[in-house]
Amino acid sequence: MGSCACGRVRYKIDGKLLGPVTYCHCWRCRKHSGSSFGTTAGVRAVDFSIDLGAELLRSWESSPGVHRFFAGCCGSPIYKVDNAAPEELGFRLGTLDVDPSVTVDEHFMVGSKAPWVEIADTIPQLAGGAPFGTLD
Repeated sequence: MGSCACGRVRYKIDGKLLGPVTYCHCWRCRKHSGSSFGTTAGVRAVDFSIDLGAELLRSWESSPGVHRFFAGCCGSPIYKVDNAAPEELGFRLGTLDVDPSVTVDEHFMVGSKAPWVEIADTIPQLAGGAPFGTLD
């Protein structure tokens, strides 16, 4: 179970989250989350349903064929759909209302991380991404 910040959009996941679970440091995740990184995982599209407020969802195309969905009432990012693989959604764990009982597998796109972020844990780091201040 999960919801947007104001609670007007609520969803349910009937299956397990698909890994890897990542802290993504790319510029898009930073901008979309308003934070230093986005915490993401996959979820099978058939396991995801909107229980309340589907009419409040809005989307934008972040790159060709990739649509990011957010709560139009408060702006909470919830998931993305890539037309090339619509059976799996990219999902924002920050909107969960329950413990998903997962751990983070990797820092992703650390080449794009914000310069004020110091990664001091032992989670594997995957390079990639443009340096901070440039768009990849």
